[in-house]
Amino acid sequence: MNFKKLIFASLFIVLFGTSYSQQTEIVFLSGTDAANTVDWDFYCTDGMNSGEWTKIPVPSNWELQGFGTYNYGHDWSNKDIKLGKEHGLYKHSFEVPESWKGKTVNIVFDASMTDTQAKINGKLAGEVHQGAFYRFKYDISKLLKYGKENLLEVDVAKHSENESVNRAERQADFWIFGGIFRPVFLEALPKTHMNRTAIDAKADGSFNTFIVLNQSKGNYSVSVELFDLSGNKMGKTISAEIEKGTTETFVSGKFENIKSWNPEWPTLYDMKISLKQNELVLHTTSERIGFRTVELRKHDGFYINNEKVVFKGVNRHSFWPETGRCLSEENILEDIRLMKEMNMNAVRCSHYVPDKRFLELCDSMGLFVLDEVTGWQDGYDTIVGPKVIKETVLKDENHPSVVIWDHGNEGGWLFENEKWLQYWDIQKRPVICPWLLHNGVDTHHYPEYNQAIARNIFGNDPFMPTEFLHGLYDGGHGAGLEEFWRSYESSPLLAGGFLWVLADEAILRTDKQGTVYDSDGNHAPDGILGPHHEKEGSFYTIKEIWSPVQVEPLSINQEWNGTLFLKNKFIYTNLKECVFTWKAIKTEIGSTHKTTTGSGIVPSPDAQPGETTRIQIALNDALKDADIFEFKAVNHEGYELYTWSWPVIQPSEKAGEYVAKNPEQSEIKVTENASSVTASTSRIEISFNKNNGTILSVKNETGFVSFNGGPVPVGIETQVTGTFWEVNKDGEFYFETNYSGYPHKTIWTLHKNGLLNLEAGALTENLNDIDFLGLSFSYPEEKVKGIKWMGKGPYRVWKNRLKGSNINIWEKEYNNTITGESFNDLIYPEFKGYHGNLYWAKLETTESDFTIISETPNLFFRLFTPEKPQHVQGGVYPPFPAGNISFLYEIPAIGTKFKSADKLGPQSQKGIYHGRYGDKSYPIKLWFDFKKQE
Repeated sequence: MNFKKLIFASLFIVLFGTSYSQQTEIVFLSGTDAANTVDWDFYCTDGMNSGEWTKIPVPSNWELQGFGTYNYGHDWSNKDIKLGKEHGLYKHSFEVPESWKGKTVNIVFDASMTDTQAKINGKLAGEVHQGAFYRFKYDISKLLKYGKENLLEVDVAKHSENESVNRAERQADFWIFGGIFRPVFLEALPKTHMNRTAIDAKADGSFNTFIVLNQSKGNYSVSVELFDLSGNKMGKTISAEIEKGTTETFVSGKFENIKSWNPEWPTLYDMKISLKQNELVLHTTSERIGFRTVELRKHDGFYINNEKVVFKGVNRHSFWPETGRCLSEENILEDIRLMKEMNMNAVRCSHYVPDKRFLELCDSMGLFVLDEVTGWQDGYDTIVGPKVIKETVLKDENHPSVVIWDHGNEGGWLFENEKWLQYWDIQKRPVICPWLLHNGVDTHHYPEYNQAIARNIFGNDPFMPTEFLHGLYDGGHGAGLEEFWRSYESSPLLAGGFLWVLADEAILRTDKQGTVYDSDGNHAPDGILGPHHEKEGSFYTIKEIWSPVQVEPLSINQEWNGTLFLKNKFIYTNLKECVFTWKAIKTEIGSTHKTTTGSGIVPSPDAQPGETTRIQIALNDALKDADIFEFKAVNHEGYELYTWSWPVIQPSEKAGEYVAKNPEQSEIKVTENASSVTASTSRIEISFNKNNGTILSVKNETGFVSFNGGPVPVGIETQVTGTFWEVNKDGEFYFETNYSGYPHKTIWTLHKNGLLNLEAGALTENLNDIDFLGLSFSYPEEKVKGIKWMGKGPYRVWKNRLKGSNINIWEKEYNNTITGESFNDLIYPEFKGYHGNLYWAKLETTESDFTIISETPNLFFRLFTPEKPQHVQGGVYPPFPAGNISFLYEIPAIGTKFKSADKLGPQSQKGIYHGRYGDKSYPIKLWFDFKKQE
């Protein structure tokens, strides 16, 4: 769309709205977002495609458009890496209507990286703006040619002349981009107009609006009207007078029957503010607001609308792989949708002020926001700092979602500047310095589990780590969260926490051949999501742990009476506003087919936040033939909070069903040579190593099945002490292997129906510091196509990340995803890794599918070994046993970028087992069906 059309469209909206001449008129010179851009003339002074005039879409980051130099923020300290200090020169011609003459016309930049100088028709619009993430504007009324073509020239320097700006923004742990990456527009205001309308709207309907005029040449009045989003006027008009010579005033009042704003019920209103002289309307503006009250009560916590809140949040960068920090409407919407889907109620804008549209959508969709002035680990000086703080507050002050100001990050502050946040903010929102105990809030980053207890549980101030459980690769995030959170919840001082970080930051490099996504080693693959918002396993763990409906622990069997206890962990919502449903399911081994044996809707209980209530499910005979019971909670907006599932039967019962369906009888034949013994039926032939009892080969009607090399005991030192085999009195082949330690004995039994059974001796040792313990086998990974199974899924688990993985029937195709690294082919769920609570698994292969059935409760199933990322740090690559298909009592926990797993709480410790003589424990019992699968 060309500029004349843009002007016409903008004017059409204004002309046919109300009182067009009194409203602020907006015309975009650029596009509105990454998906809607306008080409400007462009010249890059250095790096890619530099030295010639060409075109570039605006808004954008120029590196992602093939210009300049790529740098990650740590590059400044590496003398071997060129630090991009190029300038981007922009030109754009535009017209303004003759009717704008006499108005105030501002050119507004929503954000530009970083030092920006603008000229209109060859003349400077104002001083160079420094600071990359802030809205700034110039009054260009006297520089314009009305009714004619005008020339805009912009010089954007990627590297600032102010070293504090470089330290705060450029020497940081994130990608460093250049360019005009948010919209540029003109705003035309009446000759006498309101420069600022700051609104403090409280939860009880009272409000205080601060009005600032551009000039005062007479007596004026200001009126305030309130409308709901359907356009219905709320209450009466409230007015105040402004005497001649005065440019500032407050308008105060109260509206009755107001619904307050909160993330669970994000009710918004439009406040229309009109400036008048006598009865003549000079200027009108409308602000979309929410009524809510924010308090920080010392030695207690944050209260919003008089309710104590716990922030369940994540740190978020403005980022997309193909467009950098320039985002589309859909990018922003998806970020918020995914946070809400994880049952988060808050987001920290790390480490800079977000897009205007992001805050508008947080207002309307419901998220608390920590709005952050940049300063990664160094702060702005007293020249730039006060300016960008003012720009931050004035842009974002009326958003109800913004409840806290962050003054930098991890040292990115200058305390002399902090006062300006509350100076400009008429709401006097709390100010924190992330990583400090400051202003009565402890925001310490990346605490160890025990450290958190010492500093927080027994502390004296509200605590909320503004960064914790750093999610490098597949570590952190959900891993360790359950214990951290349950420990934190034991303290009345818990104010919340913010995980690091929402999504991996891997950019598409335009300076490399092919499709190359770059996360700068392990600096940026820290997300719960992949760079294109692919969901990692921790996504579902967080969703379950932070669900505002919690189901008290229980076991379910066929005699269960249908009683559930629900805990309401909402802040503002009664459980009667939610919908609860249930379903009982029958399954078939080897198939994804499921049959519903019963289902229903549960009457929603009347339970206020903080209450635990009992519900009764009318099951009738639904569990009589069921294997799985599901229970789902849905909020008042129709979004799933979580779906829990429990097994109804024991693995041994399910295995018994399968064995009973294989009645075929066949005489077993046995042959042997010096090293092996082979047992066969009419459909299967299996050879065993005579020295150690491991499988050497498997053959069925279609040929060989390459499953072999086990059982090998893993996790403990043990030696084979002897073997024995025979055809027993029932005509079944029996092979016994004895060991010096666990499992002491394994017994293979080939039955006449062609099923092969393995039973290992029960665990009796006293063991400490166990990473894993069980039995391993081998199968060629290159021959695997996929898997179907009953157990926890569909994502892999770690010992400290079992939540979010539910009992059900699952299937997935083989993939070789390296979480946080294989960005060109990120397929989730990952195929490889540990899986929980195995009932059965059918491995689909290029040779012949085969099925393994467990009789052992709570048995972990290891499916191959994930490839090790190139830049492992901390505890994010736990050990795996020998072989590649394993059946385990114990699996390892995973750590974070900065912490080994043992620092993340009791669940993350290595395994301990203490047996007692006479224990009737659970040996590993497995059935193998290698017959040709029907």
